Amino acid sequence: MIITKKKEIKEILKYLEGQKNIFIVGCGECSTTCKTGGEDEVKAVKELLEKCGKTVTGYTIPSAPCVAAKVKLELAKNRKPLESSDSVLVLACGLGIQSVKENLRSDKPIHVGCDTLFMGAIDAGGQFLERCSACGDCVLETTASICPITRCPKSLLNGPCGGQDKGKCEVDKDRDCAWILIYKELKKQGKVGLLKNIKAPKDHSKLSKPRQLSL
Repeated sequence: MIITKKKEIKEILKYLEGQKNIFIVGCGECSTTCKTGGEDEVKAVKELLEKCGKTVTGYTIPSAPCVAAKVKLELAKNRKPLESSDSVLVLACGLGIQSVKENLRSDKPIHVGCDTLFMGAIDAGGQFLERCSACGDCVLETTASICPITRCPKSLLNGPCGGQDKGKCEVDKDRDCAWILIYKELKKQGKVGLLKNIKAPKDHSKLSKPRQLSL
């Protein structure tokens, strides 16, 4: 899941200066879960914009705006209100925003309503937690399914560092050291010996951007 947070309305209004008629695109998946681009949030932004003198020509919430086929369908359904708009405000992650731009087939300005934070999981308490950096070279098989690239602030491949104290990270005293967690889990599994296998420096060519994959 892509984790986002809403931009302040003051910032959004700066983007919309000189533009009266605005069409809004939300997100039916990640941004709905994050409460940044679902129907409630889209309606709330619509109301705020209208209070500030803007005219919202309409809105749509594709189930997944980052999927071209789905966003194309929703944009086609809203062709008339889009044509009467000065610009489009997207309440989604950076992927969704760029997907809307690429599939709009118009020169109308696209504006950003959310900040994209990280790729995360949701725990039982409803917290969003960054657990994967999509590095392109997964090491979870040898680290007890705990990612040191993401969960260690230093992204150490061979840890822990000398800064850990009683299992806590020196960067954040309230955070468990990722490598201590890895050690404890490997010990439970009887696989502590895996820690003796020194990993070579990360091959960052696997993280070269932009990446693409054809299925």
